[in-house]
Amino acid sequence: MQAPIDPNFFAEGIAVIDDRIIMLTWQAQTAIVFDRDTFQEIGRFTYEGEGWGLCYDGSTNQLWMSNGSDRLVSRNPDTFEVTSEILVRLAGEPVFQINELECVGDLIYANLWKTDTIIGIDQTSGQVVRQVDASSLLTDEERGALQAGRQVLNGIAYDGQSGNFYLTGKEWPKLFEVKFVPVLSE
Repeated sequence: MQAPIDPNFFAEGIAVIDDRIIMLTWQAQTAIVFDRDTFQEIGRFTYEGEGWGLCYDGSTNQLWMSNGSDRLVSRNPDTFEVTSEILVRLAGEPVFQINELECVGDLIYANLWKTDTIIGIDQTSGQVVRQVDASSLLTDEERGALQAGRQVLNGIAYDGQSGNFYLTGKEWPKLFEVKFVPVLSE
């Protein structure tokens, strides 16, 4: 099933909340709410700034939203009002270009735009506590066949039943199912 999107909107991050899907628009400052089963538009919210990524944490009943900066905002899923904000830091330094989001447990996973890096952000502190290098997913040949600017990771989804993640990128020829495992230190 699919739903046409008004051509005035550049569709960005989505989150599923019970029987609704909330979709951000990149620069139109509008979040569109769809019925999950029919994909019919059932509402809209407005917000300030750009919309890049969105995920839903069912345990806290909060949406988390990115806008490409070093800040993530938490929003009420019923009103879309901002409820809190965290600054994302790695070793004390701000992390920018936070893009697609996926809420998993106490972490918010995010890809960093124009890279093949995924970070795991602690929802409470904003500290990056995990890093995943996804640069080896595509072969050099596959990467070389993509248009400039389209070689990068740009999609993360979590499967709660298997504990695996699905990863893809702009115009990538494949969808990858992966498990994030800790790297053993020597």
